[in-house]
Amino acid sequence: MKTSDFYYNLPHELIAQTPLKQRDKSRMMVLDKNTGDIVDEKFENITEYINSGDTIVLNDTKVLPARLFGHRENKEEAIEVLLLKQREGNVWQTLVKPGKKLKIGTKIIFDEKLLSANVLDILDDGQRVIEFEYSGIFNEILDKLGTMPLPPYITEKLEDKDRYQTVYSKNLGSAAAPTAGLHFTNEILDKLAKKGVNIVYVTLHVGLGTFRPVKVDDVEKHEMHSEYFVIDEKACDIINETKRRGNKVYSVGTTSCRVLESATDDNGIIHPMAKETNIFIYPGYKFKMIDALLTNFHLPESTLIMLVSALATKEYILNAYNSAVEKKYRFFSFGDCMLIK
Repeated sequence: MKTSDFYYNLPHELIAQTPLKQRDKSRMMVLDKNTGDIVDEKFENITEYINSGDTIVLNDTKVLPARLFGHRENKEEAIEVLLLKQREGNVWQTLVKPGKKLKIGTKIIFDEKLLSANVLDILDDGQRVIEFEYSGIFNEILDKLGTMPLPPYITEKLEDKDRYQTVYSKNLGSAAAPTAGLHFTNEILDKLAKKGVNIVYVTLHVGLGTFRPVKVDDVEKHEMHSEYFVIDEKACDIINETKRRGNKVYSVGTTSCRVLESATDDNGIIHPMAKETNIFIYPGYKFKMIDALLTNFHLPESTLIMLVSALATKEYILNAYNSAVEKKYRFFSFGDCMLIK
């Protein structure tokens, strides 16, 4: 299976640069995974597609304002630091730019009074391990000094930080948003609950590996990034009971899908756990838990378009994507969505 098998042509102007004024006003393409049939819908009508007794699973991770700007001590040139992963305490794994001058022992000043850091180590891939020094509460300082780590294909400034968070974001730790969830409002969630739909939350902290391009020709040789997730006993009980009744489990986003498929055993039973997953889902994968998936439109040749192709076949997905291009759907993080059922 070749990476190039998952290519489609996307005009640059269809990449959404800003969120819509109202979260739930995006378009939603509904794709039947068994027939390939397509219906063009509005996201606000999603409540009509999910039945009483079904369960939707959402990722409640919260995005860190993880992009910081500073300078080397006694130097003026700007240094950009992107937080990737907290190792322990105040020690973080980071991407830095420009990196050549940030040697071990270098001190970075972000704010003379509030925040600085020292470079502890340089990893094989050029990432820096740094230790922060600060006065006050770190997350409050980060909220004040940091900016949202928007994907590289978004070049316009985000006016409201909250629009790169879901309305149910709770557990701080992601370097990118679980974007399928950005369409939901509290009103939509209330409608689903009143209809008798179970709403379950899991946590997966999204890493920047989600944007890493596949650099090998053979899909199976791609080394998947790992991400930390948590699913508790209460969530598992609700999901397992849903399946026992013969109802459906809807995953909101590929991140929730990764949790569900990682925590489900070969007998179709999901178990509480907190661990890293590097699950790589591509055509040929047999889904153990999810019945349907709400997801945004993904980059050509990415691991995410491979995941959705595993659920609905590559042919149906590429046909749907080409249809979305023709109909001028909005693509990627701030774009429209697809319900694969």
